[in-house]
Amino acid sequence: MTQELEKLLSQLTEPDNAVIQQATVQLKEAFKDPAIIPALCAVISGSQSPQIRQTATVMLRLRVKKHWKKISPNDRESLKAVVLQAFMQETEHSVQHSLSQLCAVMVKHETPDRWPALLQLLNQATKSSNPHDRQVGLLLLAKVVESNPEPFKPHYCQLLQLLSTVLQDLNNPTALFYCISTITALTPYTGSEEMNQMRSMIPSLITALKSLIKANQDQASEAMEVFNELMESEVSIIVPHVAAIVNFCLEVGTDITLDASLRVKGLSCLTFLIKLKSKVVIKQKLLNPILQSIFPVLTSAPPPGEEDPEDEEDEDGEEHDSPKHVAAQIIDTMALHMPPEKLFQQLMPLAHAALSSENPYQRKGGLMCLAVLAEGCADYIRTKMLSSVLQTVCQSLSDSNQVVRSAGLFALGQFSEHLQPDISKYCAELMPLLLGYLSCLNQAKIVHVTKAFYALENFMENLGAGIEPYLPTLMESMLSTLNNSESLRIKELAVSAIGAIANAAKELLVPYFPPVIESLKGFLTATSEEMRSLQTQSLDTLSVLARTVGKDVFSPLAAECVRLGLNLTDNIDDPDLRRCTYSLYSAVSTVSPESLTPHLTAITTVMVLALKSNEGITAHVEEDKTFVLLDEEDDDEEEHEEKDVNDFLEDDTEPEVLEASRFTVENAYIDEKEDACDALGEIAVNTGAAFQPFLETCFQQVYEMRDYAHDDVRKAAMGAMGQFCSAQYKVWKENLTDSNYQALHKLLDVVMPCLLTAVKSDEERQVVMGVLDTINSVIKSCKGEVFKNPTRLKEICSTITDVLKKKTTCQDGGDDADDDDQQAEYDAMLQEYAGEGIPLVAAAVPADAFAPFLNDLLPLIMSKAKSSCTVAERSFSVGTIGELLAALVKAPGGRGLAGRLSNRLLPVLVAGVKDSDDEVRNNSVYALGCLAEAAGPIVASDYPMMLSVFSKLLAHESDLRVMDNLCGALCRMIMGNADAVPLEQVFPALVARLPLKEDLLENKTVYNCLAMLYTRNPAVVVQQIKPIVAASTHVLGHKDVDQETQNTVALLLRQLAQQHSADFHTAVTALPGDQQAKLSVAISS
Repeated sequence: MTQELEKLLSQLTEPDNAVIQQATVQLKEAFKDPAIIPALCAVISGSQSPQIRQTATVMLRLRVKKHWKKISPNDRESLKAVVLQAFMQETEHSVQHSLSQLCAVMVKHETPDRWPALLQLLNQATKSSNPHDRQVGLLLLAKVVESNPEPFKPHYCQLLQLLSTVLQDLNNPTALFYCISTITALTPYTGSEEMNQMRSMIPSLITALKSLIKANQDQASEAMEVFNELMESEVSIIVPHVAAIVNFCLEVGTDITLDASLRVKGLSCLTFLIKLKSKVVIKQKLLNPILQSIFPVLTSAPPPGEEDPEDEEDEDGEEHDSPKHVAAQIIDTMALHMPPEKLFQQLMPLAHAALSSENPYQRKGGLMCLAVLAEGCADYIRTKMLSSVLQTVCQSLSDSNQVVRSAGLFALGQFSEHLQPDISKYCAELMPLLLGYLSCLNQAKIVHVTKAFYALENFMENLGAGIEPYLPTLMESMLSTLNNSESLRIKELAVSAIGAIANAAKELLVPYFPPVIESLKGFLTATSEEMRSLQTQSLDTLSVLARTVGKDVFSPLAAECVRLGLNLTDNIDDPDLRRCTYSLYSAVSTVSPESLTPHLTAITTVMVLALKSNEGITAHVEEDKTFVLLDEEDDDEEEHEEKDVNDFLEDDTEPEVLEASRFTVENAYIDEKEDACDALGEIAVNTGAAFQPFLETCFQQVYEMRDYAHDDVRKAAMGAMGQFCSAQYKVWKENLTDSNYQALHKLLDVVMPCLLTAVKSDEERQVVMGVLDTINSVIKSCKGEVFKNPTRLKEICSTITDVLKKKTTCQDGGDDADDDDQQAEYDAMLQEYAGEGIPLVAAAVPADAFAPFLNDLLPLIMSKAKSSCTVAERSFSVGTIGELLAALVKAPGGRGLAGRLSNRLLPVLVAGVKDSDDEVRNNSVYALGCLAEAAGPIVASDYPMMLSVFSKLLAHESDLRVMDNLCGALCRMIMGNADAVPLEQVFPALVARLPLKEDLLENKTVYNCLAMLYTRNPAVVVQQIKPIVAASTHVLGHKDVDQETQNTVALLLRQLAQQHSADFHTAVTALPGDQQAKLSVAISS
């Protein structure tokens, strides 16, 4: 059979298809004979042709992988012997490689201990004095360990000793490569007993990598993955060697004689290290050396005649991993993970020098540096240097060099996205500049226009009603571009910009809605591939319009939008397009949920399939697909052999696809999964009972995504799970049946533990922030039902405490927490998300049940009110205290608890009222008012001191929002204990400050107080009837004042008109005519 088999295998390599097909048919027959295993072994050992030996090895591997249990014990034993013998006598590297992979598959079935000859061979070969034997032995070791690291665990100490020796063999680069590959594979499975061994190997590892770089840069780049694995699996191994690793990565990253891909690898390792161990980097004084090394990379000019990828005209929008790009990423990562005070002290001198350079690429580098700081250090820039950095960026927009102007636009876009709301105050300076750019659309390169649109969009999106003066110019420009531009890319940018304008303008956009929809219709129904990007963007903008122009305007189009989405996904297989239809359904559900109801089966089916799908996943498995056909011959048989089917499943679904490091997923498919989760959650809430038949299927599939490898998908899945709880609560409230109630608690009992576990164990800070936000939303919507489970209150409070004490995994588990108080802004933001849960819990449970937990939580919040803390921390601290006290106003037993807390809280809040920052003063004034309202008579003795504090503030305060909150606070004091307030002095001063100018939410408090006072002490109110009536006209009909408050005002005015008609008439006649008319409508309605 051996000769016949060899002949057939040689025919597979013929250039003639007919010969190949015939050989394939004959091979399928041969594979039905059990003798095929010994025959393949004989070919592997005896054939003279390397190609045939390789083909036989691959076939045998596929056979072993799928049907090991069917191979007889004798054949297995001879197979084990033959493969090792063939491996050692093989001279062709490609065949050795395939044989090592065959051994790796066999080790999956035969643990190393059941194959002593393998261990013996590995031991001999790796210690051989012959360099080639060592290489081959290490190749085999790397492959069998990579494939099955765990079974080798008992031998780790011995293996590490061996590998430690091999690392000294600097003249054998191939051996070094396989040695480092093996260390990489072992790392995730090492335990505490191997730690010291691993730690001591790091210096040799660095030396070995330096040696490997000289011999083979591609292998060196792959081998450097060992650092990422060490950092991810067991960062404590590298901590003593951080300085050495940083210096090595900088050497590689800044050496312009090396390949760009290797330099990127060196700098990327550094990025990962800073993300995980920023405090160690600072403590070991490595920040300055890193910045000094990477700044020249960031500011370097491209080779003569070339451009940086982001400045090239055919730039495709993808991020390019160049050394310069990763250098900017390093600064971005520092901004996200280091205290801004420490970073800016070292960084700004370098940035200033670059910005004032004669060299345009230096200036570009300086601007890129400012741009990437904006996200992580937003508060620091907003409060300390916004004016000066904006001036720098604005000047760059008129730079003589377009590369610099482009970088300036990118920086402005980043600032506009992250430095809100402060940057919007510079609208008068920035909008003319940006509109100027738009007016010369046709002269500029498209890559430059793209950046101009990016800056414009981000700036406009947050302007709100401030966009109104610019709206005619903007919309005329956009509609003209849609109708006249030749470039599909520029049309796409204009469609996207219309979405940003709509987000700001909301109902102000209604006059432009018909022509916009008319233009979009043409793009939405396009069928050609070249229009796909524009079509996708049009769907996105349509979704924004659905959410912004108002229910009355959009509802008539809702049903047509749903049909359009379903029609597109039926006919076009494109993940980006599908993703945008999900967002469209979600947006439609906010204005016209009934339009979705008839189509929920189709809509949920498509989204559930997207979540299940493995499309877009590329497994990094070295597999030769040519031979898979030859291994299907007895699939029919297997259907009747249940045990074998199970074996097959066990053996064949186990391979390398599910480990994150071994596969890549196209971004479009990740985005699709994320958007499917987001949309399912929102649609469930908005369609209510109609979604019930689909809830279980959707929930199960979303729940499967909770551990997905990509952060954004995990975060979206947790968010959707929270929304499913809110949806079920709403359904139960509308229909109070037992089954609805049980369904709600079944969901809560699965979802809450899952969310709380994620907060403690997820490694990504952004995911944890999202999950905390979801927990807060669930508590807000489901209220006391969340706490029906007797352990839930304790679990939630314990999770909040862990975040505030920095004990969660994404906070480095509390390492170095005893350092100074300075921390990265995002670390502080994570704690804010946790702190926001405290008032929500207080509002949902009886005060006495919450009190013991609040005793532990409150000091953690109050500690952030110290004067040494940042503005953001102080604002958060007093803001959280204020919201907590506001919750206690209505909570059962809240008055007693607020009274008990007052002595601890008063000093903090009084200090806050005197703070230099507007927002801290504002939050402190609000909190003091809430304390007075919540504790009432219990704090009567503190009223004179509080009134004195407020009186001084009243005389000096210039911030309108603080003044509005001061009015609110005085009203809360009156509602909490009117007898303790000298109304004849306080009330006129209060009414004189009406109407409220900025914080219109406080109107509710003010007019509730006036109504209460009028009931209890009408004379006090009537004395001030003139200013009260005048102020009321500013509240009636105001779109930003809720209906309930407007009803309170109208009722008070009616009572005054009826019971004090003469005084009321005098007050009314003093008003302008339009205000008199508004009043008469309110009184008569």
